[in-house]
Amino acid sequence: MLLWGGAFLVPIPLSVPGIRLAAGAVGTPGTLTVDVCEPLGRNRYDCEGTFVPDGGGRAVPVSAPPHLEVGDEIPAQLTPEGDRAAQAGPRGVLGSLILPFLCVGGLGFLPYVILYSTSRATRRHLRTAAIAGWALTAVSAAGITTGLVAVYST
Repeated sequence: MLLWGGAFLVPIPLSVPGIRLAAGAVGTPGTLTVDVCEPLGRNRYDCEGTFVPDGGGRAVPVSAPPHLEVGDEIPAQLTPEGDRAAQAGPRGVLGSLILPFLCVGGLGFLPYVILYSTSRATRRHLRTAAIAGWALTAVSAAGITTGLVAVYST
């Protein structure tokens, strides 16, 4: 149970930098144009593009998100390191929230399992935990679906 909780809790804070980047809290805003995508096998791609800052300046070659196609032009945020651009705005934020929503769904029934393994849990406790688990799973599924639609409808 400890491993279960840890496996789904650790990724949430690790997602924060990506969410902050997509939300525009860090990095440089601009436009990303995908120049080339090389197949890595099994529907995986390595994409490169050109990032042009909104405030003007020189174009920077960067690593681009792999779900884009050659020729796509999207609003993006350049990482502070300057080597990667992420999709910016609501679509980027929703895409960055896919993993945290997945983790919420993974944690949904953990309270039920913990209660079930204790001898003091009543049927009422178990029912409440099961309802909460289903609710968290539904929120998770809605968040994941919304994020995927936002990312792949570009």
